[in-house]
Amino acid sequence: MIRDEIFSFSAFELARKIREKQIRAKEAVEAVFQNIDERESNICAYISLDKEAAMKEARHCDEQVLKGGGLPPLFGVPVAVKDNLLLKGRRTTCGSRMLENYIPPFTATCVQKLQEAGAIIIGKTNMDEFGMGISTEHSFFGPTKNPLDPARVPGGSSGGSAAAVSGDMAFAALGTDTGGSIRQPAAYCGLVGLRPTYGTVSRHGLVAFSSSMDTAGPLTRKIRDAAGICNIVTGADVKDQTSVSCPKIDISSLENAPVKGMRIGIPRELSAETDFEGGYSLAVSPEVKNTLTEAVRILEEEGARVEFFDMPILSYAVEMYYILSSAEASSNLSRFDGIRYGYRDPDAGDLASLYIGTRSSGFGLEVKRRILMGNYVLSTEHFDDCYRRAESARKKLCRSFDAAFSRFDVLLSPTAPQVAPLLGESGKDTLQNYISDLFTVPASLAGIPAVSVPFGNASLPVGMQFMGPRFGEQSILTAARFLEMHQEGRKQKELKGGTGNA
Repeated sequence: MIRDEIFSFSAFELARKIREKQIRAKEAVEAVFQNIDERESNICAYISLDKEAAMKEARHCDEQVLKGGGLPPLFGVPVAVKDNLLLKGRRTTCGSRMLENYIPPFTATCVQKLQEAGAIIIGKTNMDEFGMGISTEHSFFGPTKNPLDPARVPGGSSGGSAAAVSGDMAFAALGTDTGGSIRQPAAYCGLVGLRPTYGTVSRHGLVAFSSSMDTAGPLTRKIRDAAGICNIVTGADVKDQTSVSCPKIDISSLENAPVKGMRIGIPRELSAETDFEGGYSLAVSPEVKNTLTEAVRILEEEGARVEFFDMPILSYAVEMYYILSSAEASSNLSRFDGIRYGYRDPDAGDLASLYIGTRSSGFGLEVKRRILMGNYVLSTEHFDDCYRRAESARKKLCRSFDAAFSRFDVLLSPTAPQVAPLLGESGKDTLQNYISDLFTVPASLAGIPAVSVPFGNASLPVGMQFMGPRFGEQSILTAARFLEMHQEGRKQKELKGGTGNA
């Protein structure tokens, strides 16, 4: 079967074709590595690859197909994993010099669940160092480029995972989302990115950035793939005491995407220009505004009830997020001291110089910035007026979401305020970069599920984000699937020579 035909299938469609002996797993893995050979040198989606191991697994899959019997749902599908999720015996770097040669002794629970579902892990993807960044330009191994336009960023910090799927160098990927690191890259690369409810995906084997917000989740080309992978990786885990059980997503019901009568709220703070102290403001680009307007129109035409409403606490979400996440980061990254594992300064002569030299050389600029910010807000002088106030505001934010979900089934907003920026732009103004996280950090702070789905007819991809109450994955994926179906219909019209306007 030719390569383009193989990539016309979604991840679960490919698994079915392999089980039905219409495609061999070996063919699928070869197709992926052919694309990697052609594109990876320019895109830099991966930090490490293991073609030999992947081909060995593929041959084993093909042998199992010939033997018959029940086979798991992702059997033989090539999948990528972000490089902050441990994989036993395979290098895990977190995009940092600090862990450049670290080989973990165990596998993250969510990765193990993918393997048990039959997925073939082909490599570990590039990322902003320790997950701290919005563009995947803050990696020790170099920046990742957007496959749809290599002059632009793929988003971050899961930009490598997004680029791998968008560039047909994997059929699906796992990323991690602390403040939007799955959803924003999905928006920039024209993919579906799902952040499940906090706690439903075990964090065992996920290298911690901000423990109260870190969540692993899928980046895929289709809603059904995201839902299927979510069902695989979620569930309580005895190795993670913060993990919880959750209802499975009914994938079959997504096909009809019934949004008639659905109550959809749009926070005004996430749909228009927002002003911040210090003369900073966040403007929504015309492409994103027009796409939101179109999404509202077709949802209302289908019978959904869409309403704009005020949620003032959202204006403080960025401040909350960077205070709390930096505080947790400074604590989590204190383990990297040059003594137990990871990089060690070879020139250190005593304990103090070992700490200073190791962390100065082992960490990049953005990680150092977050550590210093975290130490500042946790200091005796500023603990009460910074950290405690941010925690109090976070509780108010959660109550505001509870109140919103008493009125609405889901909330809608753009995923990002603009399309993918050009490479190098994110390094010009750090505070402006932080502010651009406004649309994604609220769901992270509240621990609620959120999904980004590509939508619209702009020249570059635009993502629409649906947020739901805890364990509300079914509702947000139903709404997202409706937009996806509309987008599919638009493309079919364009292929037939239509205007593409619905």
